[in-house]
Amino acid sequence: MRFVQQLVVVVVVSFVGGTGVQALGWNWPLTLVAGFLAAALALAAYAWVVRRTERREATEVSWKTAPGALGRGVLIGLAMFGAVIANIAFLGGYEVRGWGSATGAVAILGFMVAVAVTEELLYRGVLFRIAEEKLGTWLALVLSGLVFGFAHIFNPNATVWSSVAIAIEAGLMLGAAYVATRNLWVPIGVHFAWNFAQGGIFSTSVSGQDAPRGLLDGVTSGPAIVTGGGFGPEASAYSVLAGVVVTAAFLWLAKRRGNLVPRRGRAVPAATLGA
Repeated sequence: MRFVQQLVVVVVVSFVGGTGVQALGWNWPLTLVAGFLAAALALAAYAWVVRRTERREATEVSWKTAPGALGRGVLIGLAMFGAVIANIAFLGGYEVRGWGSATGAVAILGFMVAVAVTEELLYRGVLFRIAEEKLGTWLALVLSGLVFGFAHIFNPNATVWSSVAIAIEAGLMLGAAYVATRNLWVPIGVHFAWNFAQGGIFSTSVSGQDAPRGLLDGVTSGPAIVTGGGFGPEASAYSVLAGVVVTAAFLWLAKRRGNLVPRRGRAVPAATLGA
């Protein structure tokens, strides 16, 4: 019942906020403001439903820990995608033709803020966190990762491979980021920076969806296994490799901190542990 209540609240609020942002198209000042408002609404709704159903404060989204944890997540996400696009470019799969659009980048920023917050609250804050209490860390990671990956199967240019790739490089990795820190601001930061770097900086497709030009007028070409094809770099083998490396690092940190939950064990309280 707790899972259903939290799921319904987060899904409904995220849908309302996301629909509002999408309805604005790519009008950069409105999309920027609407994106932040949608994210704030989703965070408030999540905190409220956690208090109501679990009788505790949602410390995993505490504003006190937000600046540091969010900043670290953003740096990790930027570094990840920077490494991916550098490797693609090294093989001739990505080329910068000049400057893109600053206003386009701002519009993408607002949109990606809403996407990162709402998806992390849903998939890591509700699905993974509650599943972990029943199944343990490992099974919950696999379950939530697969659900997250195949939730993208209906995106433009999506394939089974692209969904598996997202399940590994994002679903598992972002879940591991939460396990290591017990703080949702870290995966929110990673998720946002990864998406914004793709569309807002390097102007590549994000999960198969095109957007206005970002800061750079860049194009991809070549084998899909390298570039990700029409789905974008998230379907590249380099993205999967980067996700595996970062996931392993987060899980190593989680084990060191004693944050792994055994199957049928009692979950570690949702709190910031060295985020």
